[in-house]
Order: sequence, then structure tokens, then C-alpha cells
Amino acid sequence: MTVREVEHEITVRAQATEVYRLLADVESWPRLFPPSVHVDRLEAHGDEERIRIWATANGEAKNWTSRRVLDPAGLRIRFWQEVSSPPIAEMTGTWILEPAGDDGTRVRLLHTYRAIGDDPDALAWIDEAVDRNSRAELPALKENLERASHGDELTFSFEDSVRVEGAAKDVFDFLNEADRWTERLPHVASVTFTETTPGLQTLRMETRTKDGSTHTTESVRVAFPHHRIVYKQTTLPALLALHTGYWQLTEDADGTTTATSQHTVILNADAIPRVLGPDAGVAEARVLVREALGGNSRATLGLAKRYAEERR
Repeated sequence: MTVREVEHEITVRAQATEVYRLLADVESWPRLFPPSVHVDRLEAHGDEERIRIWATANGEAKNWTSRRVLDPAGLRIRFWQEVSSPPIAEMTGTWILEPAGDDGTRVRLLHTYRAIGDDPDALAWIDEAVDRNSRAELPALKENLERASHGDELTFSFEDSVRVEGAAKDVFDFLNEADRWTERLPHVASVTFTETTPGLQTLRMETRTKDGSTHTTESVRVAFPHHRIVYKQTTLPALLALHTGYWQLTEDADGTTTATSQHTVILNADAIPRVLGPDAGVAEARVLVREALGGNSRATLGLAKRYAEERR
């Protein structure tokens, strides 16, 4: 039986304890790992935990369950998939963090795996996939870890809420049925919506701006009936380097609902002069993005409110 062990590494300008904290915090993964859309912690017992991951792989939305063993003293995290996908028979991995200088960390990513049936062609395929993914993800991880650990004015979050005299289920249905948004939302010009796995959705749409122009975005969404939809944009407008968010619905005992739209964004600094003009800076971009995303969300919440209240 052939068992392969491979290692990739990168040096990050952040302290090892801070890098460990960010890697251990699964809720931060959509900001750190480009393919990651959403992660839930399903179980936790001491230093062991079970997590469910929703992510993109080769352009497709996937989800799986993994287990991890956390070692904060040793600055290590070991992980393995509960059920591996063919042609992988088994795969485990370890993050190892080593202090490098006064304010740096050597991040080592180890993978150990074998192929189903010990097939050499399958093993070669896994070799290539692991190498390609690791080489693509580690530089992005470095940039995002450094940004998150040092603080950054390019990153900010905001939310808008409305009170709805109606059921959370009806608000959820309005938000979940994105294939009907062209008839329900005036700012949506066209929609391509797929949901091959229940609750795991891809949404591509053209959105109209106030000046009449349109821009195309694509998102992966994870729906949790009837209270939450989380998403990550995979095709972004020029001003954004990252955009994640969620719709959260909280129903009170009297049958009324608080509906909230939340956004977390990272601005694309290089695009600011090109999009807003040579004299514009981060402050102007923050205002524009806050108003554009918030305006669309408030419009959507208002129409969802009317939809739900008409059904009460």
C-alpha cells in the first residue's frame, strides 16, 4: 500500500499565536480561504471537534464533514475528512505553526493520503490536486492572515434590519426563492439559480445600479430553513476583494420577525482610483460600498416584509 506524505509551506508576517487563533476559529475561514463559503462547528469535546464545511471545488459547490484535533500549546491542528471522495481512500493533514523572527510565522501544511485500490494513476491525480490547491491557497491565506491579524481599514462589516409583522418562514421563502427575484426585486435584471443539493445554491445575477448600468455577481449560498441564509460572492464587482454575508430571521413569540441583512467586505485598494477617480480614497469607497450594498439589502428586506405581512 502506497501512502504519500507531502508538505507545503509559507511564511506569514504575523505572530504564531495569532495565526493559530485564526486557523482554529472556523467562523473566520470564509475570510481566510478563498474556496470556503461557510463552516459550522457541529460538536466539540475538549480539544477535538467535528465541523461541516461548505466550499467550492473546481467551480462546484460542495460540502463535507471533517474532524480536528486542536493543540494550542504545540501550535498544531490535525484534521481529516470523515468520508473521503473517490479516488481518495483516506486523507489526513496537519497545520504546524513555527515562530519565525520577531513577528513572523512559518506555516507548514502537511498532507498524508492514499488512493483507492492503490491505483498509481489515481495517486498521481491526488498528487496534482493537493499540490495545485496548496500552492494556490497558501499565498491567499498569507495575505488574508496578515490583513486579519494586523487590522485593516479596507475590511468592514455592517447590517440593516426591519421588523416584520409576519412569520419568519414567509420572509425566508422570499429570500430563498432567488430564482423569482427578477419578478420580485426591481434592482435585479437577470438571475441564474441552481440548487442541485438541497440548501446548497449558486446564484448568478445582474444587478442594476442607480445610474442604470448593471454589474454581474455570482454567489454560493447555504440555506438553513427557516432562519438563516449565508453566502459568499465568488464573482465580485471591481471595488471588492471579498464579500460575505447572511440573512438572519428571528421570530418572536407573538409571531413577528426581525429580519437582518449583514455584510462583511474587503475593499480592493488598487481598484479605487480606477473606479472612483484619482482623488478618491478608502473613505469614499467605504461610503459607496456601504450605500450600494446596504441600499439593495434594505430594498430586498422591505419587499420581503411586504410579502410576509400580506400572508399573515
